[in-house]
Amino acid sequence: MSRPLHRGVPAIRVTSSSNGLLDSQVKEQIEKEELDRNQSSHRFPFWSLFSDNSPLTKYDATDNGFASDPFIVGTPRSRHRLTILLLKSSLVVIVILALTGSFWWTLSISTSSRGHIFHSSRRLQEQLVSDLWDIGELSFGTSRMKEIEFCPGELENYIPCFNVSENLDSGFSDGNEYDRVCRQGSRQNCLVLPPMNYKIPLRWPTGRDIIWVANVKITGQEVFTSGSLTKRMMMLEEQQISFRSASLMFDGVEDYSHQIAEMIGLRNESNFIQAGIRTILDIGCGYGSFGAHLFSEQILTICIANYESSGSQVQLTLERGLPAMIGSFSSKQLPYPSLSFDLLHCARCGIDWDKNDGSFLIEVDRVLRPGGYFVWTSPLINVQSSLRNKEKQKRWNFVRDFAENLCWELMSQQDETVVWKKTSKKTCYNSRISGSGPSICSKVQDVEFPYYRPLQNCIGGMHSRRWVPIEERATWPSRSNLNPSELALYGLHLDELNEDTANYRIIVRNYWSLLSPLIFSDHPKRPGDEDPSPPYNMLRNVLDMNARYGGLNAALLEARKSVWVMNVVPTTGPKYLPLILDRGYFGVLHDWCEAFPTYPRTYDMVHAEGLLSLESSQHWRCTMLDIFTEIDRMLRPEGWIIIRDAALLIDSARVLTRRLKWEARVIEIESNNDERLLFCQKPFFKRQPS
Repeated sequence: MSRPLHRGVPAIRVTSSSNGLLDSQVKEQIEKEELDRNQSSHRFPFWSLFSDNSPLTKYDATDNGFASDPFIVGTPRSRHRLTILLLKSSLVVIVILALTGSFWWTLSISTSSRGHIFHSSRRLQEQLVSDLWDIGELSFGTSRMKEIEFCPGELENYIPCFNVSENLDSGFSDGNEYDRVCRQGSRQNCLVLPPMNYKIPLRWPTGRDIIWVANVKITGQEVFTSGSLTKRMMMLEEQQISFRSASLMFDGVEDYSHQIAEMIGLRNESNFIQAGIRTILDIGCGYGSFGAHLFSEQILTICIANYESSGSQVQLTLERGLPAMIGSFSSKQLPYPSLSFDLLHCARCGIDWDKNDGSFLIEVDRVLRPGGYFVWTSPLINVQSSLRNKEKQKRWNFVRDFAENLCWELMSQQDETVVWKKTSKKTCYNSRISGSGPSICSKVQDVEFPYYRPLQNCIGGMHSRRWVPIEERATWPSRSNLNPSELALYGLHLDELNEDTANYRIIVRNYWSLLSPLIFSDHPKRPGDEDPSPPYNMLRNVLDMNARYGGLNAALLEARKSVWVMNVVPTTGPKYLPLILDRGYFGVLHDWCEAFPTYPRTYDMVHAEGLLSLESSQHWRCTMLDIFTEIDRMLRPEGWIIIRDAALLIDSARVLTRRLKWEARVIEIESNNDERLLFCQKPFFKRQPS
């Protein structure tokens, strides 16, 4: 069988009758042409790419073995070689033109196209990393893939960093045993189960007035013996605690709010906004009835109170869908910037303001804005009773005189309530009699972003560029749109804030499109609910773990969602918390490697954008699992977790959701291929009877 031959090399068939001369001539001719072909091949390397190794056809050779072209007349060999040369030359030109065109196309490719190609390649790499991660998890076996166990039943109200008995053993006393102390190893990586008869809270606004008894830790005795004015605004019914506004008791809160407004010089509480009052810090809030009443007037009231193992003010307030967190006036500053609130309220809050040389009042002054109000209701203020009790009179005189030395103006005193107004002028402090009051903090002492620092004995906030009286600020809701001069204090331009607002407007719309069908298909209507208008009132308590400018809060309110947002600014990130507070929202500084000061099961949705990237940039001071177990502790059963971050981090987080028993899925973000969305729901695991 004859073997295939290269085009351009004459095929020669030698017979036994050929003479020696012919053999010699043919041999010389073959060697000469083979040498020419090899030399040409070295000079034009592209030609070798187009050599034809196909078997001969009927047009490739004549009967005597030489190639012939049936379409051209003349000398067969010369015509054949010329044809082959032309064909190869044409092919070389085509290849050169093709390569040149490809080169210019590469140079002229658009930036967006280049980005698309890059992101597509990166997406393949990320998918590979994700798959390798999964394989790695499987290779480690059950030690890595094992689901996290549930906490023992006695930890159903477990809050790390708040251990009164351990604090007492460590020598804490005089109220300091309620301090927040995050010791090494205080966190337990287990999943906190709800109480035995826990039920999903009723939707807002029904849930504001009725909560399930089993959802909070409180006894009937604590309900009926509560001493605070706002604590008495509830009734214990079968399986429920009622705070209904129709009750006669609730009229006391309405009258009380009206009284405060008149003492300030307003017609009623509906004029608080016009007076520059938008945010209120309610110290020892009872169960939040004061803030619940003012919510309808667009006043944002946040409750803070000590940690309580039972009958917790904070737990019941959050269960009602009202803002609250654990915080105390004991030995440390509150985790809020200076000049943060328009009004501070204390109605029989249990704080002895005359103790610690007035340091508690100094802390009130620090967080109060210029021109802001301090409202205090206490039997100590009652003039008649104080005259009969010398000790009470002495304590009242101390508070009154100390407030005057803080440059507070005593506006009004009625029955057991007194209202002071903080000065709007810095010159007041210089006009005081020398040595008559606390000194002004130095720049070193006057830290604008304290994080549980020891209480100071000097007046803070004086060096802040945010010293603006409340009456000179824009009223709500215009306050949320800061002007360029206000933004300049934070190094921001108006375009940056507008862009952030526009982005979150789209994000909230997308989130709601994901949440609405899921929530209302699972729970179209629960017992006691009013008919909901999807997707209006399906969420109430929202926690934003990396709030930045408060964009999520702004977009939710703009979309008329009946929610409140706990805006958290991580201690490791940019310090935009004052900006959030100046916009009329609430926020707090927090380190997410520590437990958040709240009770379990207090938020309907937890949102985190860029938090994992922020923590990874700090070389993971704690693990991702630590952060996720804390999210699980704070989240209510059937609550939602939305995490937006870098694709690689989301893929890592997705693996952890299996250990936490969350139902999770990863969603691609069309506008940004570098990021992904992790959308999770916490299942409702019921505790089994022991």
